[in-house]
Amino acid sequence: MKRLDGVLDAKVNFGASKITVQGHVSIEELEKAGSFENLKLRDDQTKPIEQGPFWKQKENINVYISAFILAISWLLKQQMGEESLIPVIGYAASMIMGGYTLFRKGLKNLFRLKFDMSTLMTIAIIGAALIGEWGEGATVVILFAISEALERYSMNKARRSIESLMEIAPKEAFIRRGDKETTVPVEDIKIGDIMIVKPGQKLAMDGIVLSGTSTINQSAITGESVPVTRTEGDEVFAGTLNGEGLLEVKVTKHVEDTTLAKIIHLVEEAQAEKAPSQAFVDRFAKYYTPAIIVFAWFIVIIPPLFFGADWNKWIYEGLAVLVVGCPCALVVSTPVAVVTAIGNAARNGVLIKGGVHLEEAGALKAIAFDKTGTLTKGIPAVTNILAFGKNEQEILKVAAAIEKGSQHPLASAIVQKAADDHLDDHQLKATDFRSITGKGVKAQVDGLVYYIGNLDLFEDLSVNICSHIRKRIAALQAEGKTVMIVGTEHQIYGLIAVTDELRNTASQAIEELNNLEIETVMLTGDSKRTASAVGKLAGVEKIHADLLPENKLTLIKKLREKHKHVAMVGDGVNDAPALAASNVGVAMGGAGTDTALETADIALMSDELEKLPFTIKLSRKALAIIKQNITFSLVIKALALLLVIPGWLTLWIAIFADMGATLLVTLNSLRLLNVR
Repeated sequence: MKRLDGVLDAKVNFGASKITVQGHVSIEELEKAGSFENLKLRDDQTKPIEQGPFWKQKENINVYISAFILAISWLLKQQMGEESLIPVIGYAASMIMGGYTLFRKGLKNLFRLKFDMSTLMTIAIIGAALIGEWGEGATVVILFAISEALERYSMNKARRSIESLMEIAPKEAFIRRGDKETTVPVEDIKIGDIMIVKPGQKLAMDGIVLSGTSTINQSAITGESVPVTRTEGDEVFAGTLNGEGLLEVKVTKHVEDTTLAKIIHLVEEAQAEKAPSQAFVDRFAKYYTPAIIVFAWFIVIIPPLFFGADWNKWIYEGLAVLVVGCPCALVVSTPVAVVTAIGNAARNGVLIKGGVHLEEAGALKAIAFDKTGTLTKGIPAVTNILAFGKNEQEILKVAAAIEKGSQHPLASAIVQKAADDHLDDHQLKATDFRSITGKGVKAQVDGLVYYIGNLDLFEDLSVNICSHIRKRIAALQAEGKTVMIVGTEHQIYGLIAVTDELRNTASQAIEELNNLEIETVMLTGDSKRTASAVGKLAGVEKIHADLLPENKLTLIKKLREKHKHVAMVGDGVNDAPALAASNVGVAMGGAGTDTALETADIALMSDELEKLPFTIKLSRKALAIIKQNITFSLVIKALALLLVIPGWLTLWIAIFADMGATLLVTLNSLRLLNVR
């Protein structure tokens, strides 16, 4: 394709079954160039043609006919004897029908002196025919065709993990433009259009909810099993399923820029990127195949020339060596595992950016966590209200009335708590609001001047603070909570404790990581008291607090010196130096931030930390399977080649060794689909 007029460059992504062509060229011209490989192309906007059941596919029908002719020829040979020509004609017909595409490719490569699987098989089969082993040659063709068909089936199964993502989002949406409402293809939808999503429908585009409230099943994007509530102002994603409410959504991205489109693109890119073990296998195969040809040549000539052995027998052994030497199993040992693992991770809301990161994640010995927004929710929330002289509801109502005038994050936690408790704070109005820098606020409520702030504020006011209240404040602060005192210049009425709450799944995720013998470390710029309270609650093994970004970077470097393989988990925006310095940068909540998707090596699409142990387990299993595959394929070859010494290697054994190894490594790789 690169040689075609108008084509600047062409790249094949085997895992995604895609070719990307730069330049001006038609699909017909590309298909013509790829006709040698029997390629059928479609642009990425066109739906794939439904191929029907695997056993009915056109490529496999030739195999059935060829196998039938082979069986008839074998029966005729038994009836008519060794000398009859009719079985030979049958074997030849079976060979041509079953191996037509193989021979075309093999002969073309032979003339180009390009020695790959097809070349080796072609030489072996033609050689078998020339020395009169027609039956075995035909059998090798059939077995190789079956092996190719099964390999195609298993690769397609692995690829389906991406294709299933592509089918998630609808191809059209119901759009309102001005006074008109109409169904529009997604390619024609513009930013700013209003998308109307009825109950039970899937969203076709990313956007912001303008009106309506509903539960949205986001499992396709984030892997979250529980639907989330979305209302006015919330972000929603293409490919997610609307629950019971009617939503009006303002479109914020073009179809090619939606989060789903980015996920699909990144997964395809990831599957094309070679893992280190795959790069090793490719380098090995480059030298291994010519070495096998030289070895087979020596097998053919040395025994007859130097030991007076029978030429026919050792030509046959040499041909069998060529078949055994096919590096099929070795070549597919890594890519099928990588494609399968990355596809499974994507379906579960984890985006792994390539085979190299998959392998790195499997080798991790330590994981460092940012605190705010990673181990914690990143939003302060009221955890305790202690009342002295008034009840808790009264204190909260007064505090909410005053804090409505403040922009401080702690103030918003109090206002939110009052709203959650459905307190009628409209009855209370705060006037004469004033901020007291570094200490708190004051305002008048119901004719009384109230103060909300820290201990210093009330000590400045000379309010009598009894030892009981001081002990309660100290106890709450020891738990890492920020304590606000509510009172007047004469008396303290209550305490409100606020903290950035731990994520629901954080302690479970940390426990699982510790069980996997991974050291867990927390890096935070927060105070030691808050950090140790959160770290203790989460179960983190080591805590480092009061850190600047450069301190985090230094600690990551020290962790790498100690453990070699270290990950950093952050939000993908902050902690950029530490994320970059780690072997694997993991971003939280990738579905909401483009930066996280683009900068991280691994993105957890939801804010669910339990996806991290799943990723480690999947990566470790993938690493183990890749090692098993490489070892198994080489051991099988070695054992089969040892049979050459006593002259026991036959074409039957050779093809079974090659086909069996290929099938077993492929099926072994597909076990990664079952990791949950």
